[in-house]
Amino acid sequence: MSHSDSHGAAAAKAAKSGIADLERMVSENPSSERACLKLAQILHVRRGEIALMRLEKGSLRFIYPVELRSAGVLPLSGSAVAARTAATKTPLLSNAFMRVKHVSLFEAVKLSGAGEEDRGMEQMPIQKIMSVPVAAEGGNVLGVVQVSRKGLDASVSGPDFTAEDLKTLEKAAEVLARMAFIKEGAEF
Repeated sequence: MSHSDSHGAAAAKAAKSGIADLERMVSENPSSERACLKLAQILHVRRGEIALMRLEKGSLRFIYPVELRSAGVLPLSGSAVAARTAATKTPLLSNAFMRVKHVSLFEAVKLSGAGEEDRGMEQMPIQKIMSVPVAAEGGNVLGVVQVSRKGLDASVSGPDFTAEDLKTLEKAAEVLARMAFIKEGAEF
C-alpha cells in the first residue's frame, strides 16, 4: 500500500468516525452551531467555511453561521449555488469556484468568535466549494449545507476537495436532515 493510499484510508476512517459522532448528536438535540462545528472538524475546514441554510417559504435562510441569519434569504429561483443545489437536489463540487460567477456578498460578513487562525481568512473569497442538499427520507429538500475553502487564491486555500469529501458531506447531510433545527419553523 502506497503512502497516499494509506493516508486516504486513514482519512476515510476518520471521516466515518466523525459521521458516527455527528450521528450520536441527533439524540442530544444539538444547536446548529454545535453540529456545524463538528462538521468543520470532520472535513478539516475552519468554522467560517461551513454554511447551513434551511428552506423556509420557498427560500433558503442561513441558520449557520449565526452572523448570516439576518442577512436575508436566497430565493430558490435565484442563481446562487445553494439555490441551484436545493432546486435540482444535486450536489456540487468545484475546486475552481473563483472562476464561477457567484454572489460574493456573504463572503464579506465578519464572523464573531472566529479563532485567531480564522480571523484573517473569514473575509477571504471562496476558492473551492461543496454544496449538498439536506433532504428528508422522502426526498423533500429541507435545506443546503456548503463547505468551502477560502483564501486569496486557490494555492493557499487548502487542498482540493475530493469525491470522498463529497461523499462524507452527503452522509453528514443525511444526519443533519434528522436534527430538529433543520425543520422549518424550529429553533436554531
